[in-house]
Amino acid sequence: MAATSSSQLNNICVLSGFRCGKYKEFIQAFVDLGRTIAKRKLHLVYGGGVRGLSKLVSEAAFVRASQVLGIIPKALKPLGCVLDPPTREELVVSGMQERIFEMLNHADAFIFLPGDLVTLESLITFASWAHLNVHKKPIGLLNVNNFYDGLITFLNHAIKNYFITSSVKKLFIWAPTANELLDLLQAYKPEPEPDPMTLALDWATDDDGSNSRKKCKLDLTLRL
Repeated sequence: MAATSSSQLNNICVLSGFRCGKYKEFIQAFVDLGRTIAKRKLHLVYGGGVRGLSKLVSEAAFVRASQVLGIIPKALKPLGCVLDPPTREELVVSGMQERIFEMLNHADAFIFLPGDLVTLESLITFASWAHLNVHKKPIGLLNVNNFYDGLITFLNHAIKNYFITSSVKKLFIWAPTANELLDLLQAYKPEPEPDPMTLALDWATDDDGSNSRKKCKLDLTLRL
């Protein structure tokens, strides 16, 4: 897998949990995110669920003319986590790791909403891959009700104890509202001086240095 980046945002991958959370501010923020993605004529890539936050964001984006791609592991279908074919594109994958690969393949940036362990797993995976120079795509945290303050505190603690460098903290972009976060993501430029320990890493899968992973032939043309 070659290191990838995007100079222009077209497809935003949004990751979240099934539950809607304790406070009504969470629900409003997630609906606003879907609406804002559509307003900016961006497409939505997400985990394919039709419950909780995933449903709120995908429906808010779709009804305002964003095209929506759900990437769902086949094991989750018996739990009722299926898509509505008339309203969304669907890509069924074999498991969770393949879903992460395909999200990376189809998205230009990532937004993490308050979520569960699966959300945190994806967040750490994309962040660690960015740190290892696998990709250079921005990672956004929608910090509603200061949900991600604990993560920021942990990063500061790890930096203070010399387990990570300050460059790791710069992998994350956070803001309390959808508009602020998308502004920051669209203005994002990778750090000109990444961690020297990972700068020279070459993740090309082919001998010629090319990337053998190909995007699925899904039409993500904006429908107006």
